[in-house]
Amino acid sequence: MADPSADDSKYLFLGNDFHSSGVAQADWAAKKMVWVPSEREGFEAASIREEKGEQVLVELSNGQKVTVSKDDIQKMNPPKFSKVEDMAALTFLNEASVLQNLRERYFSSLIYTYSGLFCVVVNPYKMLPIYSEKIIEMYKGKKRHEVPPHIYSITDNAYRNMLQDREDQSILCTGESGAGKTENTKKVIQYLAVIASSHKPKKDINPVSANSVSSVASP
Repeated sequence: MADPSADDSKYLFLGNDFHSSGVAQADWAAKKMVWVPSEREGFEAASIREEKGEQVLVELSNGQKVTVSKDDIQKMNPPKFSKVEDMAALTFLNEASVLQNLRERYFSSLIYTYSGLFCVVVNPYKMLPIYSEKIIEMYKGKKRHEVPPHIYSITDNAYRNMLQDREDQSILCTGESGAGKTENTKKVIQYLAVIASSHKPKKDINPVSANSVSSVASP
């Protein structure tokens, strides 16, 4: 597999220094860590101190103790699942855990995350060096589990399935306004233009701007 430069890799791979220690795992288990609702954060980490019927006494990270309904508590995944590439692998696939994983990856400049067959993208609102020709080469012909999450991987798999099965394929980009649907559509077209033309002699290639094609495909 072609490796991106050191500057590129931090936007695709977890750092080599990232690992979940046994101490963190033991601490998580001992404290019975869970997620509880938070007006400011959405969900906040807490440890269970006492259970009384349908009410649970929990301790927040700041030491404050509050009582919450058992129905409002969501289980927390072990630390080994932190920043996981495919959220389908999570032991507890609840709202709090999904949001936390996306947040952790986003703060590590990892904007692409899989959720089963889907690819979740968090708009970074800035240009990232993960769409170069070198990155395209890295994803060419690779199975999804062989490379980090990326719109290129989704596109390559659709292209290979089309060639192999001789059936139409589709990629649907959804999200609210400003989520990055148009930009990711451009990346899909950019990738397809490169890998499809790579099988033709250069003299037969008619270069087309991804911007102009995207404006038709995603008005």
